[in-house]
Amino acid sequence: MNPLKLFDLKGRVAIVTGGNGGIGRSLALGCARAGAAVAILGRDEEKNQRVLSELQAIGNPALALRVDLTQRDQHEPAMQEIERQLGPVGILINNAGIVSLSGGILQESADDWDSVIETQLNAVFLFSKLAAKSMTESKAGKIINIGSMYSYFGSAVAPSYSAAKGAIVQLTKSMAIELAPYNVQVNAIAPGWFETDMTLPVRSPEMKQMNDEIISRTPAGRWGEPDELIGTVIFLASQASNFVTGALIPVDGGYAIR
Repeated sequence: MNPLKLFDLKGRVAIVTGGNGGIGRSLALGCARAGAAVAILGRDEEKNQRVLSELQAIGNPALALRVDLTQRDQHEPAMQEIERQLGPVGILINNAGIVSLSGGILQESADDWDSVIETQLNAVFLFSKLAAKSMTESKAGKIINIGSMYSYFGSAVAPSYSAAKGAIVQLTKSMAIELAPYNVQVNAIAPGWFETDMTLPVRSPEMKQMNDEIISRTPAGRWGEPDELIGTVIFLASQASNFVTGALIPVDGGYAIR
């Protein structure tokens, strides 16, 4: 077999939650360029339509749905609509996320905690549950969870984010064990510091000290660009990773090794 065929996603249907911007947009476009039909989920309809136009320009079937993942009653209708229009889901990328830079548990409100946990953890579990049902029936599938460097580091300024991302690792491992007999692989990626709207405050002049510390700790000496996550995602979404499950892969310019 041509080794490049291992990474071909032609004929596959992929969902990217939070796919209308930042890392999610890059991953959605990357999957489409690898041949997949792609559905993106996001709360901002204007951003959804903008990325949908980019997906359609690639030439594969594509869909954008306005979905708020904190509203659980929207999950199943979204999955049903995706499968009605595009076909059975074979790839789920749980990317949607928010952060509360509260300053720590003494400052963070219960509402902020609940909002982050609902988006970053509960929605991953619930949407994976829906996708896994379809995948186990077809005896094939890939679930890719977007973790973080805070999946293994603590954060004094964002405890809810760190708690959710830490839990993602154990959820990934648990699903990997359960779903392996059905030929469904479940893995996670731990991005380092990437240039996105979410990290914009950290790159502002007001947080120059923290920005400088990030750069000095990262052996690559810079922030990552969202497109630099595409290769890892395509690997995990393709048959090239059929014997890889339960893994957490850092993509962080070496940040975690110091």
